[in-house]
Amino acid sequence: MGEMEDLAVTECTRCPDLAECRSQIVNGVGPADADLLFVGEGPGANEDEQGEPFVGRSGTVLDDALRAAGLARADVRITNCVRCRPPENRDPRAAELENCREYLDREIDQIDPTVIVTLGKVPSEHLLDRDVGVTGEAGDTFDTEIAGETRTVMVSVHPAATLYDRSQEETFESTIQRAADLTGAGGQSTLGSF
Repeated sequence: MGEMEDLAVTECTRCPDLAECRSQIVNGVGPADADLLFVGEGPGANEDEQGEPFVGRSGTVLDDALRAAGLARADVRITNCVRCRPPENRDPRAAELENCREYLDREIDQIDPTVIVTLGKVPSEHLLDRDVGVTGEAGDTFDTEIAGETRTVMVSVHPAATLYDRSQEETFESTIQRAADLTGAGGQSTLGSF
C-alpha cells in the first residue's frame, strides 16, 4: 500500500492517478524535532522535479518571510498534504487527501511541533476540517485534534498568493512572524514592527 521509513514515504500507489504521473514522492524536509511545521497542499512542477517541497517561486517567498522573522529554512519542517504532484497542478481530490493523511498524521505525531502553519486553503480546511476563509483567518490559531493529540494550527495565506496580490505580502509576513514568536524560535525581526 505504502511504505514509510522514519518520516519518508518510499513507495506508495494508493492514488493510481498520482503515482502514474509523478516523477517522485516529495517528502517533508527539515529537522525531525522542528517547533514549526509548515503544511502545503501538494508538490508542483518544481517540487516534483527536485523532490523537495516549496522550491519554486513560492519557496523563495517562504524563505524570505522566514528570514525576516529571524528563521532559516533549515530551522523549520516543511511538508504537504499530498506527497505526489496532481496532474496539471489541479487541487488534490478528497480521496487523495484521505489516502495520504496517515503519512501526514504520522509526521505530525513524530515531529510534535509547537505550531503547525497551514499554507493556503486546502491544508487549512484539511487539518481544521471545516471551511476556512484564509485571508480573513490568516495569523489566527486554532486548537484542533490531529491523530489523537490537540495541536495548535495557524492559518496562513499561500506564499504564491503574494505573487499575484501584493496586499497579501504583509499578511503573509506578519503570519510567519507571529508563528515564529509563538515558538520562540525566531530572532527579533530586523524590519521593525508591522
